[in-house]
Amino acid sequence: MPRHVPVSGHSGGRGKAVRVQGDTRRQSRLDPEYSACEPAGSGSSLSNADAAFLYLERKEMPLAIACLTIFDGPVPFDEFVASITSKLHLVPRYQQVVVTPPLNIGLPFWRDDAHFDIRRHILRASVDPPGGDAELEQLVGRIFSQMLDRNKPLWEIHVVDGLKNGRGALIWRLHHALADGISGTRLLDVFLDPPKGSVALPKPTPRRTPPPNGSVAEGIAGVVQSTIDRLISTERGLLGFTEGLLGDLKQRGSKGLLNLLPELLRSVERLPFNKPCGAGRKFCWAEFEMAEVKAIREVVGGRVNDVILTMMTRALAHYVQLHGQSIINRFVRIICPVSLRAPGPVEELGNQISFMPVALPMDVPNPAEMLRAIAVRTESMKRSGAAALFGLAGAFIAKAPPALQALFWWGLPELILPVPLFNMICTNVPGPLTPLYAAGRRMIAVYPQVPTGYDLGVNCAVESYDGKLFFGLLADAQSASDVHRLRDLLYVAFQELRASAEKLGTAAAQHPRRRRKPVTRRRPTVRKKPSKPAAASSQLIAKAAPVIAEPAQIIAEPTSAEPSATKPPAPAGAVTNAA
Repeated sequence: MPRHVPVSGHSGGRGKAVRVQGDTRRQSRLDPEYSACEPAGSGSSLSNADAAFLYLERKEMPLAIACLTIFDGPVPFDEFVASITSKLHLVPRYQQVVVTPPLNIGLPFWRDDAHFDIRRHILRASVDPPGGDAELEQLVGRIFSQMLDRNKPLWEIHVVDGLKNGRGALIWRLHHALADGISGTRLLDVFLDPPKGSVALPKPTPRRTPPPNGSVAEGIAGVVQSTIDRLISTERGLLGFTEGLLGDLKQRGSKGLLNLLPELLRSVERLPFNKPCGAGRKFCWAEFEMAEVKAIREVVGGRVNDVILTMMTRALAHYVQLHGQSIINRFVRIICPVSLRAPGPVEELGNQISFMPVALPMDVPNPAEMLRAIAVRTESMKRSGAAALFGLAGAFIAKAPPALQALFWWGLPELILPVPLFNMICTNVPGPLTPLYAAGRRMIAVYPQVPTGYDLGVNCAVESYDGKLFFGLLADAQSASDVHRLRDLLYVAFQELRASAEKLGTAAAQHPRRRRKPVTRRRPTVRKKPSKPAAASSQLIAKAAPVIAEPAQIIAEPTSAEPSATKPPAPAGAVTNAA
């Protein structure tokens, strides 16, 4: 049975690694025998990666990760507040504020909020009933445009009412300095209830007493010593890491990476939304059946993440054409966040991520061939250790004193480059495997959000939950005012890919490849009838009727009209405006 156990704060990668026995769900929890405040006590410093998100943030780039969750009924406010209150001791960071030392002589640190009031964090929000998708999108976009108040713990939840069809919604936000996508998603396991209700919670543990403030001189001395220590330890670590990385590249990944270098080194062309961002945000969403996504993968090949990237690349190709731009010999460069956490339950908050850049071709006319081309590129980048190279760069920056780190990260968004380093971020996070509940209301959809800013006018987050894939598109209100068009094109791209996979599955069923009999000395092996998996996948893909009659050939230029004459089906978890 699932257990509620504490989630610790990230403390620079130190702390005890604890396995949770007898818990089969993917959860962000620690064993109850360890104090919830032990690694997350008041006074512990943020990691270099966590602090970077504080330095980078400004009103044009609010850096909160968030999600919109839809429920099958209105969430009762007082009951929900009481439920969250009973679990706050499981996440000590939710009752701590971030404190920045004077002159940035040290890394920011966490301190218990002496004036904590949960009513400042769980807030009421409403739309004019009966509120549909348009009204909810406006509300969410307005909330996502705001920076979190650093004078209180860096999180908030909005309880939304007034929605059509008797639905309820929660809007969750927490600062990126507090958690990355993986650990942030796992907090849903903590604050929401499993299907059969929550079990008894461990008793709250005593809070640590905040340590007294030291003098500025003591702080400077500590910074000097810690900087020297970091220089020595990081130098050793970087040397060993580089040697291992180069040896690994030589053995297995260099050939694939060398083949992709021309694509990776070419300058990135701006997409229509790669413009300086303002303060306003727009948010919209889409959802797809996981079974259909897996069926496409089984027929064509690749991974679920490759299917997601293919859908996004084809949608972007349509979007670029609708803006009058060519896609011939053109690539889109997407950054995919990569978790550096060890397999198993998430035991710490904070950021443990790196980034993997992929250059994906937009001019492949056949959807299945585009999926295969993307799968080859993502696999080559994984084998080449590209994400580790980003980690290496971050390690070099972390060697600098905190004051220089703050100056570097603060000034980075002020640089105006002639071409963008990449076009967008697309992150895929595994979510809860089973249904979750809030005050007895079942969560039926979860639309994630990844922050955007600088010249990234649109970013995409994807999360799996209860048999579906949920997409969340966050856009700058000025540079990507038509983000809904890109959302609709995701449905078009999926229909194209599904139709292409259906043709391949049908062909494989009609003309199966002959298999060689395995060589054996004991007895001959009876050859099984082939093609059943392909046929089964084909039948699954063909269950839903396609939105468009024929897959659009995006390579034909110029295009003249919208690629879909009919409106894509509304997400099942969303609230529609239809009468």
